[in-house]
Amino acid sequence: MKFPQDHPLVQTGRIGLLLVNLGTPDAPEKGAVKRYLKQFLSDKRVVEIPSIIWQPILRGIILNTRPKKSAHAYSLVWTDEGSPLAVHTKNQAAAIGERLGDGVMTDWAMRYGNPSVESRIQAMKDAGCERILVAPLYPQHSGATTASVHDAVFDAIKAMRWHPALRTMPYYHDDAAYINALKTSLEAGLAKLDFEPDAIIASFHGMPKRTLELGDPYHCHCQKTARLLSEAMGRELTIAFQSRFGPAKWLEPATDMVLEAMPGQGTKKVVIFAPGFSSDCLETCEELAIRGKEQFMEAGGQHFAYLECLNESEASIDMLEVLLRRELAGWI
Repeated sequence: MKFPQDHPLVQTGRIGLLLVNLGTPDAPEKGAVKRYLKQFLSDKRVVEIPSIIWQPILRGIILNTRPKKSAHAYSLVWTDEGSPLAVHTKNQAAAIGERLGDGVMTDWAMRYGNPSVESRIQAMKDAGCERILVAPLYPQHSGATTASVHDAVFDAIKAMRWHPALRTMPYYHDDAAYINALKTSLEAGLAKLDFEPDAIIASFHGMPKRTLELGDPYHCHCQKTARLLSEAMGRELTIAFQSRFGPAKWLEPATDMVLEAMPGQGTKKVVIFAPGFSSDCLETCEELAIRGKEQFMEAGGQHFAYLECLNESEASIDMLEVLLRRELAGWI
């Protein structure tokens, strides 16, 4: 097709794949953490309190107290390449990009922080992506995670006159490929231990109990993931929920309370992993691997091991390839 001589250059015909994870500050410093927390905790999907009540609390109290503490926690897990979550998500995108080949423009973004969803959607559009698959890396669906990513994507295209066709990868909490990847990873981690655990804890990120009562499927999805994985391994798993925040009632049992109670109940050797996280991050590297171990050992535990998330392991990329090729069907 021949364009007029003064026609602007327009890229078309490409397919895009955008992996999206939760987010991270740009640096383990108070200012960067404050900017990140402001964006994160201002999302009405995350904090379902009327803004007229919540924003004064957020701006007057939380953003003046929490960033320093959180920055210290981030400094304990920060790597030479940056935040663990950003590093692993970037590596996942690179690995799946190699599997899918040049026919798909593969990129990654953070729901909060950088690179932003808006910037990467725009970059794909500018590169000629007329069809984009957005893949939120949350196995279990929640309004505060998966739905929030969808919000960001739809907001990003609102200002565009020429919209790309969009698909979103569904949650995969009970998908056979996901359960098999977890089984492979967990069994490999257990095989490397120098002790036999009395209990294996599957720690999922917590949510306010109110979200369950309002119809959020997250709690049920976590329960089903743990049940299917337990059946696949032929071994019982202990389910717990971490990262409580604020005075509201959260999903139970709480991970920290489970860890503190186990030694007194005769459970002295524990393994913990986080099947709801696609990549290691602050909540796994610091909250579980560091603080969780301290809590358990101080309560009288003898052996503790944290097993890594799927990250960019071969099992992880095999799983993602299965899920993503399914959602890209008809496009590639």
